[in-house]
Amino acid sequence: MLAMQQATRPDRPILVVDDDAKIVQLVRTYLEREGFDVITAADGPEALAAFREHRPRLIVLDLMFPGLDGRAITRIVREESDTPILMVSARGAAVDRVLGIDGGADDYVAKPFSPAELVSRVKAILRRTRRVPRSVPTAPLRFHDLLIDPERHRVCRGEEELALTNGELRLLLSLVEADGRILTREVLLDALYGDGEGEVMERTVDVYIRRLREKLGDDADRPRYVATVRGAGYRSVDER
Repeated sequence: MLAMQQATRPDRPILVVDDDAKIVQLVRTYLEREGFDVITAADGPEALAAFREHRPRLIVLDLMFPGLDGRAITRIVREESDTPILMVSARGAAVDRVLGIDGGADDYVAKPFSPAELVSRVKAILRRTRRVPRSVPTAPLRFHDLLIDPERHRVCRGEEELALTNGELRLLLSLVEADGRILTREVLLDALYGDGEGEVMERTVDVYIRRLREKLGDDADRPRYVATVRGAGYRSVDER
């Protein structure tokens, strides 16, 4: 196993996960040349331990390795945070790219890849996620049976608190504030990142909406909270 390295700067590190030591070293070298602090992991359990201990600003994650693979790690990370994930895989077909994004990754790079391109994608993801799109309301909001408290980052249904990530909360607030108006994926990307970038990123909205629905206990076919408007986007469901 590769030993995880402790970051020495105040900025949170980038976590690189791959069972190929040569690829890890290559990616690490290029990222460190650009001034990033890097920690590494060689398998799924080590990656999750590093993620929970260091809360990295971004994860460069191989898709295929034994045991707890990249897809499983992505699911777990998405349940706990909005940490950006750049997935890397030898499976570079379009369908694999779509599955990676649908699974919760923010971007996807096929092996063999150019290290310079990978660093460029890392920087692009970090630019998006650094942006604060707009101010959010601070007063609690009522929506159906939900109490949404943006200032305290809490969404409650009665006595039950729903564990939403920052991105899920931003999407929910955007939909509620739109008061039933249809919001396109581009607009919702702006709520997430401040700037939608490309077709691949639009799939990220669908991933967030799906996970938001799961946490709200919403049914896409008979929605109570969030409705899909085919070919247009999403809207909140009127309480009536």
